[in-house]
Amino acid sequence: MLSQISVETLSFIIIGMFFIILQGIALFWHNQFNVRHQQSLKENLIDRLAELTHTLERRLSENLLQQSRESTTLQNLIHEQLKEINFRVEKRLSEGFEKTTATFTDIVKRLALIDDAQKKLTELSSNVVSLKEILVDKRSRGAFGEVQLKNLVQNMLAPDNYAFQHTLSNGLRADCILFLPAPTGNIVIDSKFPLENFQIMTDYNTSEMERKKAHQTFKQDIKKHINDIASKYILPNETSDGAVLFIPAEAVFAEIHAHFPDIVEFSHRSNVWLTSPTTLMAVLTTAKAILKDIATRQHIHVIQEHLRF
Repeated sequence: MLSQISVETLSFIIIGMFFIILQGIALFWHNQFNVRHQQSLKENLIDRLAELTHTLERRLSENLLQQSRESTTLQNLIHEQLKEINFRVEKRLSEGFEKTTATFTDIVKRLALIDDAQKKLTELSSNVVSLKEILVDKRSRGAFGEVQLKNLVQNMLAPDNYAFQHTLSNGLRADCILFLPAPTGNIVIDSKFPLENFQIMTDYNTSEMERKKAHQTFKQDIKKHINDIASKYILPNETSDGAVLFIPAEAVFAEIHAHFPDIVEFSHRSNVWLTSPTTLMAVLTTAKAILKDIATRQHIHVIQEHLRF
């Protein structure tokens, strides 16, 4: 059979087989190269993964350490801030307690003062009731007015400038007389005052008719009292040309000037001056100034003698 195959065909077959063998060898070495290359890539990849893992572990460790440090710093800062806040809160509470204690102590003191004032008001109320009882009786009321008048005069003037229960030339006794120099002259002060109808007039528990009647009677009583003072205590060449009617209650004095202008005008025409404790104080102050001025004038020559030296 070999003899039947030509040399060319045999050469072609041999060459084909040679190429096949070469391809096999090439494929083998190619596979070997790929295996080695893959092995190298695998080893390189493993190394890179190991390096990356090491880097990540190192970074994680560093981050954890940094976070631990920052956490410690933050905890210390929070601790210090909490200490500061706690100190301020305790300070504020201490100050608040001190203020509360001081306020409570002050309140206790004020309550004690209020209690004491309440006791005094109770005592004053009982005294007012006693005073009201005194003013009901004419003699007691007259004595009360005289006591007021006496205290005012004695506190303002020297003993030589006044006298109580002074007997005049007409045989009548004045509650008080002021010894003032000319041209003023001696001034009589009467401390008695009709008060019954005033009390009825200002008592709103009574009927309207009774109060109107008391109003009219009160007006008549004052006019009569002014006439009595003008006729009894204004004496030519012995007293001043006027006298003083002392009203021992500011409320009555204010009521007269507010609602009885005709009475005030009548007293002026009669030369009888209506005074209350306050206005009498002004009169006595004026009298004191006059007396002081007279005393100064009497001793002016002594002052001049001293000034010459």
